Amino acid sequence: AGAKDDTFSVLDLAEYTKNRPWWRKIFAPSSGSSAEKYNVATQLVIGGVTGWCTGFVFQKVGKLAATAVGGGFFLLQIANHTGYIKVDWNLVQRDMDKAKQQLSFHRSGNKMPPEVKSRVDEVIIFLKKNVILTGGFAGGFLLGMAS
Repeated sequence: AGAKDDTFSVLDLAEYTKNRPWWRKIFAPSSGSSAEKYNVATQLVIGGVTGWCTGFVFQKVGKLAATAVGGGFFLLQIANHTGYIKVDWNLVQRDMDKAKQQLSFHRSGNKMPPEVKSRVDEVIIFLKKNVILTGGFAGGFLLGMAS
């Protein structure tokens, strides 16, 4: 008596996610560009505030990192001068030359791996779709670095 025919469609998630940008994977499929969802003033405010916060934190962390590296170098110089440690400068020079050769070798190829290129392309597409938000972020970031 009235057997119901249940049919289901199969969704291959691996194929579905290959064609989705990384930000849509994170923020849900319904999140399009901010230009579609918010007006210009809202985009500028969101971009500016997040940019200012990022710039402010970046400035503070940068100062802390520079102080730590400089202080560590200063302490090493004092320890070397007083005789607590002995630095083999010939070994340091050899290692620096080896590092320079490796850097010039990698730079001469001038080829980006395909994974990096695809990520760069995704970022460029995102920036083009959200120009106002990106501009607000850049301005806020510069103000945050200056404060």
